[in-house]
Amino acid sequence: MPLDGVEDETIRGLLVTPGTWAVVGCSPRPERDSHRIAVLLRSRGHRIVPVHPQADEILGERAYPTLAAAAVDHAIDVVDVFRRSDQAGVHVDEAQQVGARAAWLQLGVIDAAAAERGRAAGLVVLMDRCPAIEYRRLGL
Repeated sequence: MPLDGVEDETIRGLLVTPGTWAVVGCSPRPERDSHRIAVLLRSRGHRIVPVHPQADEILGERAYPTLAAAAVDHAIDVVDVFRRSDQAGVHVDEAQQVGARAAWLQLGVIDAAAAERGRAAGLVVLMDRCPAIEYRRLGL
């Protein structure tokens, strides 16, 4: 059983249903994982909203300094978090505040208390997972 306990059908739904993914910590540098995952998600039909406090544009999309700023212009479905574990909790809380359906914490990003808060607020919270790995694992 994975650390987060999220069922495969839920993960499949997030990955195959086109939605708007805010990628928190999305790097403008193509060699960074956050950039590559944003490219992958976009290639799979998702709208990407980069969130990076020091970038104006990433992947041809306007970048926002905060998730709250991004949510003014976009209805966010999934918040994909590329931040350290000790900084992830605030983004899980923000995901709930902006009305997202899910908070996806990337590989190595684990915050059990934040996950519990998010789930109590009705969010799907995934931890220590990568969409690229899940696409392959689920045969999508």
